Amino acid sequence: MDAALRDGPLARVDRTAPLHPLPSVPDDGVVPAARTAPPAAAPPIVVDPLADIKERAAQELFERIGFRLNDSSLTEEQLHSYARTELGNIVTDEQVPLNSDERARLINEIGDDVLGYGPLESLLDDDTVTEIMVNGHEQIWVERFGRLSRSDTHFTSEAQLRRVIERIVSKVGRRIDESSPLVDARLADGSRVNAIIPPLAVDGSSLTIRKFAREPFTVTDLIRLGTMSIEMAQVLDACVKAQLNIIVSGGTGTGKTTLLNVLSGFIPERERIVTIEDAVELQLQQEHVIRLESRPANIEGKGEVTIRDLVRNSLRMRPDRIVIGECRGGETLDMLQAMNTGHEGSISTVHSNSPRDAIARMETLVLMAGMDLPVRAIREQISSAIDVIVQISRMKDGSRRITHVTEVQTMEGEIVTLQEVFVFDHHAGVDPAGNLLGRAIATGVRPRFADRFADLGIVLDPSVFQADLLTRSAKALR
Repeated sequence: MDAALRDGPLARVDRTAPLHPLPSVPDDGVVPAARTAPPAAAPPIVVDPLADIKERAAQELFERIGFRLNDSSLTEEQLHSYARTELGNIVTDEQVPLNSDERARLINEIGDDVLGYGPLESLLDDDTVTEIMVNGHEQIWVERFGRLSRSDTHFTSEAQLRRVIERIVSKVGRRIDESSPLVDARLADGSRVNAIIPPLAVDGSSLTIRKFAREPFTVTDLIRLGTMSIEMAQVLDACVKAQLNIIVSGGTGTGKTTLLNVLSGFIPERERIVTIEDAVELQLQQEHVIRLESRPANIEGKGEVTIRDLVRNSLRMRPDRIVIGECRGGETLDMLQAMNTGHEGSISTVHSNSPRDAIARMETLVLMAGMDLPVRAIREQISSAIDVIVQISRMKDGSRRITHVTEVQTMEGEIVTLQEVFVFDHHAGVDPAGNLLGRAIATGVRPRFADRFADLGIVLDPSVFQADLLTRSAKALR
């Protein structure tokens, strides 16, 4: 077993530390204070007295330097310096009585609008904000610690919002217009972006940004937050090193990509890794990594490169590991075939609510490949290709927890048999603040893949699979 897991920082994780720092609500979904207090009204829209000046100055700046915005010979720093010099001249020409602080703020805000992301800049810089949701230019909602609240910032107009959306998508070679009114993109730090504009968005353009942490989460972070236990981390580390094929299953916003990134971090440095994603999000720290990204069709409807095309191409790139950001279509069949033909140790994610649902979901995705395969043949492919399913869920207190580590065994009749290795125990209930007190526990069953650990010389303490005394007593009572 890896020394970092046996003797390193994981061994020093404080098991008594709070595992759920996120606030929560009771079972009825009502915060105690809200039972007596009237519902809070939405924050009023603050009218900026400098809005007219900003609009005029921004338009003037576009007219002066618009031709330079796409000048590849200028670095980002040179462009910003040139733009702020011109902004200073424009603000001076406006002859509005401003003190030095107001002048500096005005220049910064106009610069953010023209070169950055306008009112989103402050939210993107706020590390407590994990998701930004723009519902038309007058409403911006944010998620902090798993809770939604309305921000007091907003866009001045639909035109300003559209400029920000176009700036984001153009930087990654995507486009958005009336003929292609929705797009998936990413920011420079890997944060996921989805935008949709009229006529599909009836009440104005909508923008959703799922922010990524500045520093990628490590396995130690997930243990500290209670997402997984130390024993679970040790088993998953051994599974990756033993080249077991792993599927991370979960719903939207449960942390599948974060967990996939952590699992990928267990891959040894010497191995060649090929990652395949719709929009690049994974932040692997290994040196030998090839990152592939799909491409939508151009304005003529040509040039599309799908995830399935990239999976097929990756097989010719001599990968030791194939990491697919998410299987959501026919590429699932190609992934299963790759896992069954020598490309062991592959990892991917699927959308589903339980390990059993993940099996059914993959059956459906395989059929989307257009192959008229019998269900039994598909299930045999799944049972022979997939070794482990890791289910992650978002709990009612806002925390993310791994609720199942499940071994995929053989076929029994028409059914793929599954064996739980770890499950999340909900019987501890919640504390007075509404935070879950439950934890992941071993079921006491030694999985079959433990024999593979021994064959490969991966040392793992057998006690990690043993159910503790409290768990055994609870089972006996039930």
